[in-house]
Amino acid sequence: MAWEFATEPAFQKKLDWMSAFVREKIWPLETIAEDLDQQALDDIYGPLQQEVKEQRLWACHLPPELGGQGYGQVKLGLINEILGSSPYAPRAFGCQAPDSGNSEILALAGTPEQKERWLRPLLAGELKSAFSMTEPDTAGSDPTLLRTRAVRDGDEYVIDGHKWFTSNGSVADFLIVMAVTDPDEVPHRRASMFIVPTDTSGVRVLRDVPTMEHPQEEFGKVGGHAEIRYDGVRVPAENPLGEEGDGFRIAQHRLGPGRIHHCMRWLGVSRRAFDMLCERATYRYAQGSVLGDKQTVQNWIADSAAQMHAARLMTLHAAWIMDTQGVQAAVQDISLIKFFGAGVLHDVVDRALQIHGALGYSADLPLEAMYRDARAARLYDGADEVHRGSVARRILRDHKPPADEVPTAHVPTRRAAARTRYAELIQASADRGRLSLRSGP
Repeated sequence: MAWEFATEPAFQKKLDWMSAFVREKIWPLETIAEDLDQQALDDIYGPLQQEVKEQRLWACHLPPELGGQGYGQVKLGLINEILGSSPYAPRAFGCQAPDSGNSEILALAGTPEQKERWLRPLLAGELKSAFSMTEPDTAGSDPTLLRTRAVRDGDEYVIDGHKWFTSNGSVADFLIVMAVTDPDEVPHRRASMFIVPTDTSGVRVLRDVPTMEHPQEEFGKVGGHAEIRYDGVRVPAENPLGEEGDGFRIAQHRLGPGRIHHCMRWLGVSRRAFDMLCERATYRYAQGSVLGDKQTVQNWIADSAAQMHAARLMTLHAAWIMDTQGVQAAVQDISLIKFFGAGVLHDVVDRALQIHGALGYSADLPLEAMYRDARAARLYDGADEVHRGSVARRILRDHKPPADEVPTAHVPTRRAAARTRYAELIQASADRGRLSLRSGP
């Protein structure tokens, strides 16, 4: 039996380099990003990405033959914990969403021709991609309800539908579109994935939807969530990823690791907010003492530390299960960390914002942006309620109703059974008690 919580010294050196690199070279970008257009951002990222490649930390989620490092989910989790401290960090390391997930899809289901045409340029940073699944008129928590259709017409497929929250859709060179190919199939065999170049006739990118995360009207910038119409979009018959009906199967391979990375990135955000919370407690003076002397603030610090530690262990354990037993074995653990980690992120950021008062509420600190991002965590990759329901159903499979609906822990029933089982010993004990009373002191 072995329980191991250590990180190999060589890999820890890489993590230490990443931590310093992100803090010194990525965090400053947060303060000027709004002043830069996409071309200026691309110019900044070029040298940063080169440094990362020299450290052999580029696209670590992919196998070596595709330019990655072939790291398992535990190592990728530790990497994403560092990258999560800034929304601008993943792109410098070639693992930004949705490109990272899309590259995994292409690596898993792409043909050799598709990999050459789309995957290799994507990994080289020469192309940008988007994943187009969510629809405004169907529940995102139930992808079996998708309405976007792809109909075979000779040597082409014709795609018609309405999507939104297609992240990076307004800057993407190509989209991976989920569309129904056989509406009469069983729910999880109805849909397929298609590679759709954004310059294809009939692809209409309507807008980037303003959100709590980015409430200002913007268009054509990384981080936006595009609303897109597909009106008679024709793509070659070789553009599906995998076979018809494989869409959900492929999506699950993408979403499992992605959720682990999400949760570790949220821990990176939480740690940054936590450090701000603790710093504020050391110097802000009110009501006769610094805030760190107040019991409420001490509770905030202790509760935040406990929650983050629990979420971290849960997430790394889910990653370990995936590494050692596969994605399917980790399904319940992944759902657990998804809703638990989102709750931890919200709680820690909320406390950090609260201790800073008006300063925390203002845009003079990054906390208000973290707070807006934290709210979205309860929706990304499945609403919390869906994951809670999934966990509960899986747990309930291991339980069955008791006979005659009498709870198995019912004390009178258990007492009667125990008295029957140990009747002789009970009787002997009672006889000794009566004998003792007769004999007196």
